[in-house]
Amino acid sequence: MSELSDLYQQVILDHNKKPRNFRKLDEPTRTVQGLNPLCGDQLTLYVDLDGDRITDISFQGSGCAISRASASMMTDSLKGKTTAEAEQLFEGVHRMLTSDTSEPVNTEGLGKLAVLSGVREFPTRVKCASLSWHALRNALKGEGSKVSTE
Repeated sequence: MSELSDLYQQVILDHNKKPRNFRKLDEPTRTVQGLNPLCGDQLTLYVDLDGDRITDISFQGSGCAISRASASMMTDSLKGKTTAEAEQLFEGVHRMLTSDTSEPVNTEGLGKLAVLSGVREFPTRVKCASLSWHALRNALKGEGSKVSTE
C-alpha cells in the first residue's frame, strides 16, 4: 500500500471515529439536511454566518466512514472562511473527487482536504464524500433546506 493510501485510510478512520464539529448549533443562520439514498448517509449541516463569514459550522447525522469523515474535515477547514473562500474550496474538492482517475489529481489550494483525493478511486463513494459539500453549497446560497446526491 502506498504512503498516500495509508494516510488516506488513517485520516478517514480518525475523522470517522472522532468527528470534529459533530454537534447541533444553538441558533444557526442556515440549516440544511442532506441525504445520499445510495449509501443511506444522512446529515444535518448547521452554518452560522456573520455577513459573508462562516463563524461556526457543525453537523450531525449518520452514515458511512467516508461521509462522516468528509463532513468532519469540511467543517474543520471552513471556520472563519468567507463564503467566497468556501465556494472555492467546494469547487476544488468537487473537481478533485470527480476528476478522471487516469489523470493526475489536482489538489492545489486544498490543504488537508487533499487526503480525500483517494475517494476518486472508488466512484461509488464519491457521493458519500460530496454530500456535506453539496449541503454546504445549498446553505451558503440559501437554496432550500434539503439536498440529495441523487
